[in-house]
Amino acid sequence: MLDTALTNARVVDGTGAPWFRGSVGVRDGEIVDVTRVPDPDWDAETVLDVDESVVAPGFVDTHSHSDLELFDDPTLAPKIRQGITTELLGQDGFSMAPMYREGGAEEWADQLSGLAGRTDREWTWGGVDAYLDAIEEGGVAPNVGTLVGHGTVRFTTMGMADRDPSDEELNEMAELVSEALDDGAFGLSTALVITPCSYAGTEEITRLAERLGPYGRPFVAHIRSERGDIWEALDEFVGVGADVGVPLHLSHFKLGGPPQHGKVDRALGLVEAARERGIDFTADQYPYTASNTLLSYVLPPWVHAGGPEQTLSYLRDDEARERIRRDVEENRIDGWDNPGAYSGWENVVVASVESEENEHLEGTTVEALATEWETEPILAVCDLLAEESLGVSCVNHFIDGDDVAAILESERVNVITDGLFGGKPHPRVYGAFPRVLGTYVRERNLVSLEEAVRKMTSLPARTVGLDRKGVVRPGMDADLVAFDDEVVSSPATYDDPKQYPRGIRHVLVDGEFVVRDTEVTGRTPGQALRA
Repeated sequence: MLDTALTNARVVDGTGAPWFRGSVGVRDGEIVDVTRVPDPDWDAETVLDVDESVVAPGFVDTHSHSDLELFDDPTLAPKIRQGITTELLGQDGFSMAPMYREGGAEEWADQLSGLAGRTDREWTWGGVDAYLDAIEEGGVAPNVGTLVGHGTVRFTTMGMADRDPSDEELNEMAELVSEALDDGAFGLSTALVITPCSYAGTEEITRLAERLGPYGRPFVAHIRSERGDIWEALDEFVGVGADVGVPLHLSHFKLGGPPQHGKVDRALGLVEAARERGIDFTADQYPYTASNTLLSYVLPPWVHAGGPEQTLSYLRDDEARERIRRDVEENRIDGWDNPGAYSGWENVVVASVESEENEHLEGTTVEALATEWETEPILAVCDLLAEESLGVSCVNHFIDGDDVAAILESERVNVITDGLFGGKPHPRVYGAFPRVLGTYVRERNLVSLEEAVRKMTSLPARTVGLDRKGVVRPGMDADLVAFDDEVVSSPATYDDPKQYPRGIRHVLVDGEFVVRDTEVTGRTPGQALRA
């Protein structure tokens, strides 16, 4: 007897093959039968006629920032209502483990508050295994796995020091990476534009990436520049993959700022050239023209080198503030993207703050904030970060829509959210996957339905080594989504982002409904996955 039968479906199996009419049978969290018969004579506890909705593998989000949010909202409703059934945490070099530094959890939470938010859950874990145990203890609706963050192992070993590690420190960092991989981390991540990762040289990241070799797991990178120095940054990344022979996965593939807009063919050509060299190179992308990260990333790198307390001290010190202002306005630091000035302060928007007093500023551009506070934009940033103890995120509009479309068409690129929770978030938190299906498949006919589903399922599952996910086939995990392809879309906007998608009817994780008839069930059948 089956637990659940989804009948009268149009099955899009995740491989890119054409859809077919049929039914899917589930038992004990596993797909046990797939048939081309729309209404089979199956004995099942629950038989659900989906009325020719598309039934596809659950979507796999390979770039999520739910690391702490899942403790406060185990349903992760904005994600599962998109059809997401598996998420990969520990992105951009910032995993929640391993964390063995004395007092490190509190300091790391302060450092990342603009990116990961905060949680009331006590950090009782040290290693990755214990962090995953804590997730299982609290329950979670989607499946979640994690990367090990370069920034995390660097911070655990060296704090926020802006220098090269000693041989002893580098060995310790490498051992922490191996420990995390043994504990089940799905790869190593970094963000070479954000401190402390940005303090690292190529030799350091190469030594750490080398530890991935015996495991066959990917090195995932927010490269050192997505703007003026993007070509050098891509060369560095490809060089690491060539030197140590590990899979490479490029985070949120984009070309930032007008000087690079329209050069997407050159960037895609580098991806293909890497693959021709024998480098396993893939990438992911969110389908929007704005990024979403912590506001403190617009500060010069030296401001972060002493840790969050020192950063706050600089933000309140007149002499340090003047140095910050000149570094930004005069672009005095070689090799730094200077993202606020580069994008234009009218394009940098406050997305979330921690205090009620400043909630009214969410959705305000830095330029408008500076006008309201009668100061210069970078000094307004300093003031706001000081008031919020660094707990501010931002949305940054600097990407060209035609470039987004061209990258989405690449067969090497899978879909992600990369969204931060809280405040007035980026609309991708609520709508990235439905937006692709509604805007780029149905309305623009940019890619086929089957190809879009492949980019949301089997491609990301293959990239991170999820061998039982991403395809509708007997023996695979019963992570499934049913949606109306004539309706599916995202109404979420930058002005009104907290809007759930249309057309996502049912979502199953490990055979249990986490969304049924468009409503969240409250169940938390997800697992903390270990590679």
